[in-house]
Amino acid sequence: MPLAAHAAGFARLALANVTREYPNFPAHLVTSPEERVRPSTLHPAFHGAYDWHSSVHMHWLLVRLLRRHGATPAFPETAPVIAVLDRHLAPDNIAVEAAYLRAHPSFERPYGWAWLVALAAECRAYGGTAGTRWAEALAPAVTAVDMLLADWLPKATYPVRHGNHPNSAFALGLLLDAGELPAATTEAVRQRLLTWFADDRDAPAHWEPSGQDFLSPALTEADAMRRVLTGERFAYWLDRFLPALRSGAPCPLLDVPVVSDHADPQIGHLLGLTLSRSAALRSVAAALPDGGVRTRLAEAAEAHLVAGLPAVERADFTTDHWLATFAALALDPASGPAPARMSR
Repeated sequence: MPLAAHAAGFARLALANVTREYPNFPAHLVTSPEERVRPSTLHPAFHGAYDWHSSVHMHWLLVRLLRRHGATPAFPETAPVIAVLDRHLAPDNIAVEAAYLRAHPSFERPYGWAWLVALAAECRAYGGTAGTRWAEALAPAVTAVDMLLADWLPKATYPVRHGNHPNSAFALGLLLDAGELPAATTEAVRQRLLTWFADDRDAPAHWEPSGQDFLSPALTEADAMRRVLTGERFAYWLDRFLPALRSGAPCPLLDVPVVSDHADPQIGHLLGLTLSRSAALRSVAAALPDGGVRTRLAEAAEAHLVAGLPAVERADFTTDHWLATFAALALDPASGPAPARMSR
């Protein structure tokens, strides 16, 4: 089920969303009656798609689709996508976004930070005149995230383990995939993952899912750890963390979630869970040697993908503003946004 079959539809969906300012849910503390809070004033680049993080990762989706399929006849959206990206990822707009990040150090931490760095990496990987222009424009915002990470990571004594935006493992995994941060920050991210998770065992998989998860706490953690542990070390860690996988015992993480109301904004998060689980299951499987566990995970990844994919293009803004990004992660054979790059 390749991404190519969905690329044009996903691009149209993302274009409609990143250029749609309202309805909007700005995560902004208003401090005076004189403060101007129109979304496009606060965020001239990322004011569409309902909220800031969704706007950022839907821009990432547009660049990913350009990089993978923009040169093919089956993708006629290349020109309008480039036009929107040129308009939104202009240096003046990103300067405002970078200043906002610096002035609000907990804003979108760490989920939105990670997607912004992933967007910059995707632009650089796309390359050419356009991709280089966008990556260079995004550089001040990436520098702001780097500074924020340097301040936050030493204080982040405990990870956030639940299945929503503040999840620590998902964001740090994205940051490692991007390879866009300086070597010292990248190493700090790796060490923080190891400090948080290296000694974990017997994950409470039977607690999942919670009622509004779009990430699996256990699988997201496993997916982060396969980025910092390799080969037998990762396989050993996974055996201790999720022993039911090797024993063959029932494991709720492999069962497709029931989504009782697709239009409910919180219950609908479970649609994203099917797709984020699919991506994580496939990536974890690929990090393991051939065998029963790898096969079991790969089969579960496909079942989750089949269940979640039809919900992506439903003409319902509740899910349209974000879900296609996770479908792309589940469909794309690459495990991360761009080839790793240790420093810039």
